[in-house]
Amino acid sequence: MIVVQDEPDPPDETLLGLYEGVPLTERSVFSDQIRPDIIYIFQKNIESVAQGDPNEIRRQVRITVIHEIGHYFGLDEAQLAALEDESDASAQ
Repeated sequence: MIVVQDEPDPPDETLLGLYEGVPLTERSVFSDQIRPDIIYIFQKNIESVAQGDPNEIRRQVRITVIHEIGHYFGLDEAQLAALEDESDASAQ
């Protein structure tokens, strides 16, 4: 599930998105999944980083969603950075 919120709580102007859940790499058939996985996108922060530019807003949303989906799959920050660079290059 993807949820768009104005901003994170507590406020953090550097946070553009957040994955909340248990990554696939940490799940097993024996673990209980109580809540669904959620990706939060923080609209005001993305608009601020993009300085209101519609194309840059779309770019930041794409990068943020890819990043948070990567967390779902258990990717680390280095793997996510490489994936984001690849996505950014293919979008141009």
